[in-house]
Amino acid sequence: MSKIQTIFKNMSWLLISQIIASVCGFLWTILMARYLGVSNYGILGFAVSVTGILGIIDDLGISTHIVRQVATDNDSAPKYLGNIIPFKVILGVINLIVTPIILILLNLDEYTIFITLLFTIEIIFKSYTNSLFGVFQAFEKGKYQGIGNILMNLSTFLFILIAIYTDLGLMGISISYILANLLSFIYAYYVLNKHLVKPKFELDWEFCKKITLLSLPFAITGILYTIYYSIDLVMLTKLVGNYANGIYNATYKLIAVLNLFYSVYTAVIFPVMSKFFKNDKKLLIISYEKSIKYLMLAIIPIATGTVFYSLDIIQLIYGHEYDAAASVLSILIWTVCLLFISGASNTLLNASHKETTVTKIYAIAAVFNIVLNFIMIPYFSYNGAAITTVLSDILIVALQTYVIRKLGHKANKKLYYDLGKIIIGSAVLGIALYFLNLNMWVAIPVGIIIYLAVVYLLRLFDNDDKYVIKEILGRN
Repeated sequence: MSKIQTIFKNMSWLLISQIIASVCGFLWTILMARYLGVSNYGILGFAVSVTGILGIIDDLGISTHIVRQVATDNDSAPKYLGNIIPFKVILGVINLIVTPIILILLNLDEYTIFITLLFTIEIIFKSYTNSLFGVFQAFEKGKYQGIGNILMNLSTFLFILIAIYTDLGLMGISISYILANLLSFIYAYYVLNKHLVKPKFELDWEFCKKITLLSLPFAITGILYTIYYSIDLVMLTKLVGNYANGIYNATYKLIAVLNLFYSVYTAVIFPVMSKFFKNDKKLLIISYEKSIKYLMLAIIPIATGTVFYSLDIIQLIYGHEYDAAASVLSILIWTVCLLFISGASNTLLNASHKETTVTKIYAIAAVFNIVLNFIMIPYFSYNGAAITTVLSDILIVALQTYVIRKLGHKANKKLYYDLGKIIIGSAVLGIALYFLNLNMWVAIPVGIIIYLAVVYLLRLFDNDDKYVIKEILGRN
């Protein structure tokens, strides 16, 4: 099987799992938002954001380091897993001690603290699962990770349904997340032992210290990345209250669904890029350029259509109670486009052992984001937080582009021409939607036809793209 076919096979499994995850997430987001109301949904958003930031304690960047290390040396997997699994027990205990101390210092009410602690338990199980999924990625066994994702999301949806039906409130929903992640971890560990590798259990402190030091750049980047994408929810709660947080969180959940599709691509391409960096620098750059082209081809027209139908989308999903979220959605949707570019750049830099550079970029962006949020949120509330996120994403892309060019990884001019064609196609789509003023459900198929027709007439797809398609289909 060729490398392109392997990538496509792994991506197919992960994409199928992500489609199921997105459908489930879409449904439970609607159910939870309507069941909890804006304020309680704001508490949920706060708990998820805080535990996401502090959850780096459970991992310290180890899951990302595993992918790169094991992808280039499969034989190292038993020792890595045998040390990481017991080591993460210690990290989990530390997190359970640190989190309540921070929550008390923030002077939060007891109920918010309790819900946040439940999500801390959930994030500990998720950290274990992510490490095992990292090994699946390193062995290029996307099938197992895909099934694990399907199991986790279907069980989360089922448990949330039970919690809502039995009226267990926010506490029941929090426990639903814990149970689903526990099931996913049990499955991943079983499959790992049976089909791939058996961990060689030990607790070699010197080895753990070495792993931690090598993983720290990923950990720091993870902290900064999570702060960057979660601090606005925390600041909204503290500066303007749970209602504003609930409005913003409702939109954020929709954006997160699209971001999950990007995570599928990253999970597949990161180990491949790591191998290309070691064996073939030219293929590394080609995979980077094609990543940006294909990701932009999909997301820019989606963002364009979302701007025109943001209110329809919000009312369809959440009802009129969340109408204020339409303006937030129109702004935040552009962060997905920017994230797809920055994510591909992150993958290139991490695969090239430039993770410290990524850390510095996100440090600058995090400081910029926090300072600007302090200015924007008191005046513009959730819309201010959304504008801040977009501006921060633009800063990240600009810094990454500068660094990549400085490293000598200069993208082919054709990439810029292709991006120009995609933007033209999306602009034509936007103009058509404006003048046609169609119902949203009619606009979807009409918009797809218009967009694809324009990019085809602009000859966006070259011989390399045709080769990739034929390779996937096994016709080369």
